[in-house]
Amino acid sequence: MLEHLTKETFKEKVFNFEANKDWKYEGSVPCLIDFYADWCGPCKMVAPVLEELQKEYGDTLKIYKVDTEDQRELSAMFGIQSIPSLLFVPKDGQPQMAQGALPKETFEQAFAEVLKVTKPAN
Repeated sequence: MLEHLTKETFKEKVFNFEANKDWKYEGSVPCLIDFYADWCGPCKMVAPVLEELQKEYGDTLKIYKVDTEDQRELSAMFGIQSIPSLLFVPKDGQPQMAQGALPKETFEQAFAEVLKVTKPAN
């Protein structure tokens, strides 16, 4: 199961926006944050793909979920207008947002290019 973030856990694990004005990632490995809602069809299509990717990539990256209905303040901070919205957060550098239900290959490409993470060999 992927970890769901609240405003409090987001500040601990991703970015403490109350303490820092400039982006400063708090995590030890890159992450992807899936902004979703339970009623969203494309979000439901992406969910099993993300679960599978987390299993395949293991400890090399974290995949978090943020329920836009439950965490409105967090969603508003990132200007989430449409879902799914996916925030790719590299260990160093600025995060990048993508929108829509992406195919698995696109996630893998973004992990390699944006997050600088490749799938561990089995």
